[in-house]
Amino acid sequence: MDTWATWTTQGIIAGTGGVMTTEGGPITGDVTVHTTWIDGLAQVTVQHTGATDWYAVQGSPVPAGDEDAGRAVHQAAVEAVKEGGGRAFSFPV
Repeated sequence: MDTWATWTTQGIIAGTGGVMTTEGGPITGDVTVHTTWIDGLAQVTVQHTGATDWYAVQGSPVPAGDEDAGRAVHQAAVEAVKEGGGRAFSFPV
């Protein structure tokens, strides 16, 4: 297939409890969400805005059959970060 797209949203203030990551536990504060969609999967990562290290969001990657679905996963991740809760995401696809 070899089709891809990316989306980045900066300056999101994570809700209480932050966003749970695979490598770094919960990330809190001002974060950037980045989603890469390639070959039917959406990989969501976060970082403290302006930092260099990226962390995989727990629950990612998720199936996303087309670019629109990948974009929907990104928007769902942005909204989930705003909500916080420090839990793994459950993405709608």
